[in-house]
Amino acid sequence: MDHQRSSEEPLVEMRGIVKVYPDGVIALRGVNFEVREGEIHGLLGENGAGKTTLMRILYGEIRQTSGEVLLRGRRVHFRGPWEAMRSGVNMVYQRFSLIPTLTVMENLHLYMSSLFKGIRVDEVRRRAELVMERLRFRVPLDSLVEELPVGVQQRVEIVKVLLSRPKLIILDEPTSVLTPLESRELFRVLRELRGEGISIVFITHKLREVKELTDRVTVLRGGENAGTFETSSVSEEDLAITMIGRKVPSPRRTPSSPGEEVLRVEDLWVRDDRGLHAVRGVSFELRRGEILGIAGVQGNGQLELAEALAGLRGVERGRVLLRGEDVTGLPARERYERGLSYVPDSRAVGLVLDMNLVENSILTTLRRFLGPGGRIAWPLAGEMAESIVRRFKVIASSLKAQAKHLSGGNQQRLLVGREILKEPEVLLICEPTQGLDVAATDFIRSSLLKFRDEGKAIILISTDLDEVLELSDRIAVMYEGRFIGMGRNEDFTIERLGLLMGGVSA
Repeated sequence: MDHQRSSEEPLVEMRGIVKVYPDGVIALRGVNFEVREGEIHGLLGENGAGKTTLMRILYGEIRQTSGEVLLRGRRVHFRGPWEAMRSGVNMVYQRFSLIPTLTVMENLHLYMSSLFKGIRVDEVRRRAELVMERLRFRVPLDSLVEELPVGVQQRVEIVKVLLSRPKLIILDEPTSVLTPLESRELFRVLRELRGEGISIVFITHKLREVKELTDRVTVLRGGENAGTFETSSVSEEDLAITMIGRKVPSPRRTPSSPGEEVLRVEDLWVRDDRGLHAVRGVSFELRRGEILGIAGVQGNGQLELAEALAGLRGVERGRVLLRGEDVTGLPARERYERGLSYVPDSRAVGLVLDMNLVENSILTTLRRFLGPGGRIAWPLAGEMAESIVRRFKVIASSLKAQAKHLSGGNQQRLLVGREILKEPEVLLICEPTQGLDVAATDFIRSSLLKFRDEGKAIILISTDLDEVLELSDRIAVMYEGRFIGMGRNEDFTIERLGLLMGGVSA
């Protein structure tokens, strides 16, 4: 990788950073971290390793317990993100900070007004035009943000931070909502910025992206710096071992022998919360012992399809048949009782985070744990929780611990384990490994393959193409509410999937 423009002198140094939260949790243990001028620096680590905490300290969102931050050799104490931005440090979050009901131009002007009091709209527009000309892409300045595709919204975020002429941009999981083509375009833009001397911290859990894009990479483990490497001199396997302390074998999908049909969907039409058609005439069947992967960029009807199948959203027309029975008009509870389980794309939806592990373990099967008089049989519920914790290796201080105190990976193990142990005929699971580290991702994917091998049927809805290709026996691509491509796993490459996700028939 060509990174000769990067200076050996650090733009940012973080020395001996310690962060202890008020509840006693030690998030960072004396971390040293530096970013050179004009480099793309990857930041890797498991969930809870301290990546986000470290970057929030650099960005001025939170204060370190001890340690110091230096910008070009000068010690800085940012009282908030506004001071960091004025000093040239900016951050693009995984969840964009744009206001959907405003135009792109209004968002840009609002942002610049917070930094430069009294700046005129025409000056902001002039700067935005210059940025877009420099980077060779366009965003529609007078369009409402909510009308733009996710990839274009991310470009707006990049234009926004570049208006203030930053020295350093922190990007948090920037490709999580992008198609492969959009990711490739983002990488081109980031390389252009590096060529202009702008430094970039690239937070990701995708080792392939680290190898493709970054100049150096730092791995955090357990709140400590486990190593900083020249990217060209370290393998993906070595990075994975550094992250979790051991080698992680990739789950192997063996050829499937699908059995009888357990689910059939016929010409399904579903509206979204705005009353617009989000699912448009979708039809498919699902058999025992197979995984059907549904790929697509977020916002193309996958959420509404999942909720309609689970009984959480009404169907305008079409039918859903579960083991030959028409369940289209049945509520979620009755579909659950007939053998369908649902794992939503958000752990905050699938779990009640203020409840403990025992309570969360029986949320979707409560009737099984009711004793005389409708009272919960807590010893039986405790046995269920113990079984989930044991079989799915959930790490928790106790069964009485609230779910919100678990890491993201352990919350997901609890959620997936709860639904698998019900032994449903059909498991509908959305974004099962989003935001998870290497070890948790491997465990969840291996669990799904094992469940399939036991003769169960799985619908996997995921925006992670590697995941779809790794797990699925058949694949469908959803675009603007329709399936625009469907076939066996072997019929697809990641490039073809990327084109279909962008609406290009391939």
